[in-house]
Amino acid sequence: MDKKTISRDGTELAYTRAGEGPAVILVSGAMSTGGTMAPLAGLLADRCTVLRYDRRGRGESGDTAPYAVEREVEDLAALIDAAGGEAALYGISSGGALVLEAAAAGLPVRRVAVYETPYAVDEEGAQRRAAYTADLTEALAQGRRGDAVELFLRLTGLAEEMIRGARQAPMWEGMEAIAPTLAYDDAVLGGGAPPRERLAAVGVPVLAVAGEASPPWLREATRAVADAVADGTYRELEGQTHMVDPNVLAPVLAEFLGSRG
Repeated sequence: MDKKTISRDGTELAYTRAGEGPAVILVSGAMSTGGTMAPLAGLLADRCTVLRYDRRGRGESGDTAPYAVEREVEDLAALIDAAGGEAALYGISSGGALVLEAAAAGLPVRRVAVYETPYAVDEEGAQRRAAYTADLTEALAQGRRGDAVELFLRLTGLAEEMIRGARQAPMWEGMEAIAPTLAYDDAVLGGGAPPRERLAAVGVPVLAVAGEASPPWLREATRAVADAVADGTYRELEGQTHMVDPNVLAPVLAEFLGSRG
């Protein structure tokens, strides 16, 4: 990250800026930093001015206690200022929930695109989310960062054998380093269900994208976003999963977010 800006509460945010055209801010999901958005940013830079950043508590950005979702909305406000006062937003997974909250809060957002916001769409999903929240809160309070990461990986459906393998991988240390931010993503998703009343406050066009090969509940959750906002469009990408290929996603986002209208 080669640039810095300061959020309202004094937290320093690290970001990069590249390309020319309408400004677009890319927002990562859980267990990730702005670096995970680099391939997508590179593909969008020929049509957009792209900003990607480390969310608070991750990478090169700072953090300030206590956490609140409103602080992350203020982070996006600071980045929008750095982009020139207006921007489109793209968020993947829980990052999608954050950009929708920012738009609902009235930030100067032109358009919003999200990829597979993992809201709970049925009672079973809501119960799993509630149990995860309780277990995550306990693990982080006791300083058990590795256990917190395991809880998240288990929530995503990763097999136990793969979780054990991940603990031995070089990436595990970095995952533990940002484990406290799992609570941030959990807070952004609220009670787990799509916040339909809040989404109805989003007054800009929204593109909600899902992978055709993703689990049905993820596709249903994404469609719920498109249905709840005032001007929403749902789209599925053939053959894609939650680990979407930037080469497939980028043209879709460029067409939607690259417009100044």
